[in-house]
Amino acid sequence: MDRKLLSLILLALSMTFFSCSGIQHKLYHTGLPEKKQCLPVFPDKDGWYGGDGAYSIALDKERTLWLFGDTFVSEEKGRRDRIGMDVVLGTTLAISTCSNNDQFDIKYYIKKKNGEFVSSFGENEWLWPQDPFIVKDTLYIPLMVVEALSKEYAPFNFTIIGHRIAMIKDFTADSPHEWQIDYRDVTKSIPPEITSLAATAIVHRDYVYFYPLCKFTAGDAVFPGNILARVPAIGINDKTWNIEYFNKDGKWAKNLDARRVKIMFADALSELSVRYRPNEDKWIAVYISTKDKGNKLLYQKSSKPEGTWTKPKVLYAPIPEVDEQSPLYDKNTFCYAGKEHIQFAREKNIVATYVCNSLAEDDEDSFIRRNLFLYRPVVINTSY
Repeated sequence: MDRKLLSLILLALSMTFFSCSGIQHKLYHTGLPEKKQCLPVFPDKDGWYGGDGAYSIALDKERTLWLFGDTFVSEEKGRRDRIGMDVVLGTTLAISTCSNNDQFDIKYYIKKKNGEFVSSFGENEWLWPQDPFIVKDTLYIPLMVVEALSKEYAPFNFTIIGHRIAMIKDFTADSPHEWQIDYRDVTKSIPPEITSLAATAIVHRDYVYFYPLCKFTAGDAVFPGNILARVPAIGINDKTWNIEYFNKDGKWAKNLDARRVKIMFADALSELSVRYRPNEDKWIAVYISTKDKGNKLLYQKSSKPEGTWTKPKVLYAPIPEVDEQSPLYDKNTFCYAGKEHIQFAREKNIVATYVCNSLAEDDEDSFIRRNLFLYRPVVINTSY
């Protein structure tokens, strides 16, 4: 069956779940055979009513940690919209498990202070989460330091002014609120051209690899793209990182030179995933295209982190929220934050999420506040 037709049929069926105050959907299933499989789903509970990012990492065989960016929160259960709802600026956390019969369960752990929901990281800073990784049983969570700009820059009225690393040596406690968190400021180690250091991160052999989003300028022109950087795993706790950058000549250099550095992904991605597939001995990158408001979920393959990467192929398209033929469409919507969650995958399928947002001004009657389906992870389960 044609994928677009199948999507429209599934969307029509999901109309039975639409509330009078807005459209809701939980999962797009792209036609895989019906087999038992634990798949993520993100219900509104524990005060959580939607967030973006949705980076994840398997903490052990049972638990997966989820990290969300700015999050809608409310003490009121069963909300049908976000009108009047508060937003936690920063990071919120959740932990999910899969039962023996492949039942997915998630619990959100939203931190409180003086009776109000607050960010899980940073007392006086606005910190967005990036791709976490584990080195020698220590969990590392890269964080971007965000500074607000005036409303004239809306909806992108923010800028990245620094980089932190949250370090958690013991994450065995069930609740993240019980974890001891230490912070390392690595801003001075990061060149100003890098805006998003850990758009994705991997641990491979003796290094931690990052695929930073960079913006190089030449006169009035800006040339964005994702490059490849690495830090020796043994030095990840150092106050100053010994970063190397992969160049077009196939060599690593200690200085970031826009003329020499190799662009890995020209799409200029603030978020993506790169994950290793042992059965193929390949690395797979998954992301949402930055073109056409993010209407395609794409993937590329490589035999090693440095590339060469295959040409992009479509995993899922069109994304319904930006498809004019879909009941989910709104002219101000754009989609992003595409990434794989390999701990839920089977041999030849990819479980991924993406998030959609709105360019419209966030007032009390805005599309994003009236419709709970927007600004939350949407799950894609598809073969490749």
